Amino acid sequence: MKEFSSTYKGKYDVIVVGGGVSGSHAAIAAGRAGVKTLLIEQFGFLGGSLTAMGVGPMMSFHNRSGRQLVFGSPQEMIDRLVANGASPGHIIDGTGYCSTVTPFDAEALKMELDKMVSEAGVDVLFHTRLLDLEMEGDKIRSVYLHNREGILEYEADVFIDASGDGELVKNTAVPFVLGREEDNKTQPLTMNAKIGNVDRERFIRYIKENWEQFDDKVRRSEKEALLDRIPRISLWGFYKLWEEAKEKGEVSVPRDNVLFFETNTPGEFIFNTSRVLDVNVFDGLEMSKAERTGRQQAKEIYDFAVKYIPGFENAKLLSTAPHIGIRETRHPLARYVLKAEDLVKERRFENPVAVGGYPIDIHSPDGQTTHSVHLRDEGMYYIPVDVLLTNEVSNLILSGRAIGADHHASAAVRVTPIAMAIGQGAGTLAALSIISKCRPAELEYEVLKIALLESGAYLGEDE
Repeated sequence: MKEFSSTYKGKYDVIVVGGGVSGSHAAIAAGRAGVKTLLIEQFGFLGGSLTAMGVGPMMSFHNRSGRQLVFGSPQEMIDRLVANGASPGHIIDGTGYCSTVTPFDAEALKMELDKMVSEAGVDVLFHTRLLDLEMEGDKIRSVYLHNREGILEYEADVFIDASGDGELVKNTAVPFVLGREEDNKTQPLTMNAKIGNVDRERFIRYIKENWEQFDDKVRRSEKEALLDRIPRISLWGFYKLWEEAKEKGEVSVPRDNVLFFETNTPGEFIFNTSRVLDVNVFDGLEMSKAERTGRQQAKEIYDFAVKYIPGFENAKLLSTAPHIGIRETRHPLARYVLKAEDLVKERRFENPVAVGGYPIDIHSPDGQTTHSVHLRDEGMYYIPVDVLLTNEVSNLILSGRAIGADHHASAAVRVTPIAMAIGQGAGTLAALSIISKCRPAELEYEVLKIALLESGAYLGEDE
């Protein structure tokens, strides 16, 4: 068997694997705390699902009553985007599913994250993938990475797995569950499509005249007045037209409605509608087929919009996402694993690193429906330190989508505002453990809590 040589590149205090929004905010927090930090990202830009997978808008920084729960560096990022005209900020969610959504310009987001990590003194390796790691007792000693330079080895004292798929976890003794525990099925993949040059005024008139095409059950009674007030459109529906197109063989997407959101640019929409089922995302051929299927579905969705939706007659398909969207893969069995009842019963943990209010939102692994469980309007749930830590590896911290949360709970905490808040907590924990010369699990929670509050994070303290 051929052996490959590697080049030793040095040592950092903290290495973050994954430059999605959670990993980016973890790196920002660690860098701002003054520890030497390296951020590793497979693409040539940061932002993960919001940039590489075409997801938008961000939802949600608030609970259903409209109370903001996510602050700190994630809110700072939004403030910077708003100041640059790249986001209208938090606006009312026209679907009624959440209280707010946060549209943004994806290219501006890439650049703002570049600035924030650079200002924090973080080194970034783009176009770089994790190959393997080296253990030393119960600690990760180093990681082996690959990019155009070759195979590189970097050491660190603390590692943060913000890869989304638990790429560090899979190379250690940390156990995990893939997808749904009973059958290992995962939520479907989605290829988001961005469509522009829409006559939004004509489109709005059509909506007002055809409310039966949209879901009234979750939307507000003052829907028409609300549509006039909201600066960007968020809706789902087109039930009758969508079924008509399916019956004619024009659409093959296994979904029961069309979901779309206007971006920061008026007349430009993200269609979060495609659905690719039964994909093993760790099988290269299956993932490649899923990308092709996703693009085919995106084209069907675009053709549907042009043919059936007034205002879209001259619309243009601007882009499909560079990477098909992945909602769920590995769920590490952390020191504590969040479950649905922890969220819906609002279990008050004594050591939260973040709080959230987004509902349990499961796109069915079996078909075209979406299953949701909402909290009470004023509700919030707490994300404890223990879901970021493992029993098997003492210097590993979990962040983002692949924290200790089961199939149901992860369907709530996976969304980007909450993932960013978790990232700030993970990066702060990593930095403070370096500064305190202790393992992350040994850090006194009060020290972490004070640092998070000082950096603007919200931990539900006034409840």
